[in-house]
Amino acid sequence: MKKIINDPATVVAESLRGLAVAHADLLRVRDDPALVVRADAPVPGKVAVISGGGSGHEPLHGGFVGPGMLDAAVPGAVFTSPTPDAVQGALAATTGPAGALLIVKNYTGDVLNFETAAELAAAEELDVRSVVIDDDVAVKDSTFTAGRRGVGGTVLLEKITGAAAARGDTLDAVEALARKVIGQVRSIGVALAAPTVPHVGEPSFDLGPDEIEFGIGIHGEPGRERIPAEPADALVARMVEAIVSDLPFAAGDKVLLFTNSMGGTPQLELYLAHGIAERLLAERGIVVERRLVGPYITSLEMQGISLTLLKLDDELTQLWDAPVRTPALRWGI
Repeated sequence: MKKIINDPATVVAESLRGLAVAHADLLRVRDDPALVVRADAPVPGKVAVISGGGSGHEPLHGGFVGPGMLDAAVPGAVFTSPTPDAVQGALAATTGPAGALLIVKNYTGDVLNFETAAELAAAEELDVRSVVIDDDVAVKDSTFTAGRRGVGGTVLLEKITGAAAARGDTLDAVEALARKVIGQVRSIGVALAAPTVPHVGEPSFDLGPDEIEFGIGIHGEPGRERIPAEPADALVARMVEAIVSDLPFAAGDKVLLFTNSMGGTPQLELYLAHGIAERLLAERGIVVERRLVGPYITSLEMQGISLTLLKLDDELTQLWDAPVRTPALRWGI
């Protein structure tokens, strides 16, 4: 295994130190437990928006801390849920009378630990709500979850709820908006090659030279099926069909299309796939009004892509367009 690391046991802490010095204008990193917090937190009168999960999915979540998005991110070890005390630390650092929203990806450890932290915060009379995102259409249950997995839709959810909190929405309104997004977003991913977790030192799974894992999870969990490698047109068509038929999306719908690299897919291939997806959606009469293309929720160096579709309305479009200033997303400021 060749990686640019020192010790697998310290890779997350050292990476967070690098994040802190690279973006000292936006965020602070705290140790033991590890937290990434807005530099100006707590923001008076504002609902705090907090998320987190295992490391290895960068820029999710620490790269989305800043004005217009997250107030704090709670990183666990690689592919490992953060502990309740770390989530409590994020709540203590960011939450005032306006309360906080916890955005939780649907993985068993994340759900349990964030729920425990929310219960402890309630005992301290903080108003804390949790929402669980489960946008992956690939499977109903998987290695890490009871129910569908939380994947690419998490990025869109964090942006939109962060914008709502920034404009001064109440906790009730931000929570309701989050549940609306969760109901209208769907994703699926594919893998061509596995990632290598630093402390494991070998690929998470084996794929033959002519195989693709269709419906892969962001931790390398199995998908719907293992299929023979096929040209991009056929593969992207398979992905679009899986998403569109699930909600379902229909002619006339306005959507945000998010084409994501799982970490090891070059821009050349990513934009090629995005162009095919746009064409296929146009053929169905589905209108792509907003787009995001890039490595925003990754699985270390996994070679593969995911597609996410969010059904838009005027309010969601306005909140997506609202100013944001984080290490990984910046516009309007």
